[in-house]
Amino acid sequence: MYNRLLYQTINSKLYKGKAIILLGPRQTGKTTITKLIASNFAGKILLLNADETNVRETLTNTSVVELKQIVGQANLVVIDEAQRIINIGLTLKLIVDNFPDIQLLVTGSSSLELLSEINEPLTGRKFEYKLFPISWEEYREKHHYIEAKSSLENRLIFGMYPDVLNSIGNEIEILSNLANSYLYKDLLNFNGIRKPELLEQLLKALALQLGNQVSYNELAQLLKVDKETISNYIDLLEKAFVIFKVNSFNKNLRNELTKSKKIYFYDNGIRNAIIGNYNPFQNRNDIGALWENFMISERMKHNFYHQKNNKIFFWRNQNQQEIDYIEEVNGEINCYEFKWKEKINYKFPKVFTLAYLPKEAKCISVSNFEEFVM
Repeated sequence: MYNRLLYQTINSKLYKGKAIILLGPRQTGKTTITKLIASNFAGKILLLNADETNVRETLTNTSVVELKQIVGQANLVVIDEAQRIINIGLTLKLIVDNFPDIQLLVTGSSSLELLSEINEPLTGRKFEYKLFPISWEEYREKHHYIEAKSSLENRLIFGMYPDVLNSIGNEIEILSNLANSYLYKDLLNFNGIRKPELLEQLLKALALQLGNQVSYNELAQLLKVDKETISNYIDLLEKAFVIFKVNSFNKNLRNELTKSKKIYFYDNGIRNAIIGNYNPFQNRNDIGALWENFMISERMKHNFYHQKNNKIFFWRNQNQQEIDYIEEVNGEINCYEFKWKEKINYKFPKVFTLAYLPKEAKCISVSNFEEFVM
């Protein structure tokens, strides 16, 4: 069991008069957190799993009278995988508005339809959080410094999903199952996906371009579809918590790239499972890309869990000068370069540093990465 940073945050928000919405990829521990909260709860609990047909049917287009029968004497109502319930936003609104003594805790493994359904009905009525695979900070809390650092290469290859971390020796089997089953479960149930084979081809193409700028036009040509389809599928993959985009930073300089994007995976292990490459470090040619993806995804977890609303970018100009990662914090700029092997005297492009005067400019390597992700 890993202690999750979000547990205390969510626990502190109980009985504040609002629903708690917990989003994130499947198999990252959302159900575990809700069960832990329930196990420490003194009142009566109602657990509803929307993967079950009867639960979905019962909670679809229900009335206040029916809801009163459903919740009974419960003080805590947990609805798991709520994205599978039609018109779930209205049902949740009815519970919040008509049962003020009930704490509503809702989980969803996809924001494909859930967020659009709940945002308007639950305006001012919810706290919303995201749970990701285990963070390095959570990993280090359980494993002492030497053990954690010695497993770093494995983490870059097999990632940070809880089941992967708890099943040493069976990582490939578990990741293959995650990538082939849970990864697509919500996407394939969504009517916006008309070509499942295209989804897999697109994911493989994105995995192979890890760390590079992504051109929707080039992807469209490669996969023989139109640019709009590529854009729509990438949007769906984001909402299913498989990938996330980082846009280019541009403000002052004439030759900065303005519309470029990079795409990263929430988990290194999922990325490697998609291309079927679990080779050890000495046999890989993508170590730089793995390190960059790991650092940016871990930083993202850190920012989310510690409620830092930093804007994130990468930077590149037409002269091929580049900075891997930029954060804008309260109008100040911090920039970072990721190098697996330490670069003590790394120099950031002068054209950038003179134009933007970054408060912090660091090269992040194995020797100092913990200060970046913890």
